[in-house]
Amino acid sequence: MLSAFEYILIGLAAFRCMRLIVFDLVSIKLRQYFQVEEEHELADGTVEVIISGKGTGFRYIFGEMLACHWCVGMWSSIGLYIGYVLAPVIFTPIIGVLAIAALAGIIQVILSK
Repeated sequence: MLSAFEYILIGLAAFRCMRLIVFDLVSIKLRQYFQVEEEHELADGTVEVIISGKGTGFRYIFGEMLACHWCVGMWSSIGLYIGYVLAPVIFTPIIGVLAIAALAGIIQVILSK
C-alpha cells in the first residue's frame, strides 16, 4: 500500500505529465500529428477553437484522447502508478522531477496573481 505522501507525489507528477502532453509547446509536434484544430467565429465575434482527432482509426482515437485533459490525466496516473509499483528504481526519479515541476508551476501561478 502506498503512503499518503507517495499518492500526493504521484498525483502531482500525473498533473505535470498531463500538462506537458496536452498543453505545453514541447509536445506540439506530437499533438499536430494526431489532431486538427478548427476555428469557428461565434455570433459575438469571439473565435472558438475545436480540437478533434485527425484521420481515422487509431490516429483519430488517439487524437481525441489527447484533446481530453481528463483522459490524458487518467492514463498518466495509471502509467506512473504501475511504473512506480513495478519499477520503483526507474520511476521514483521521474515522479520526483515531475512532482517538483508541478509544484513549481502551481507556485508560479499563485505568485503571478
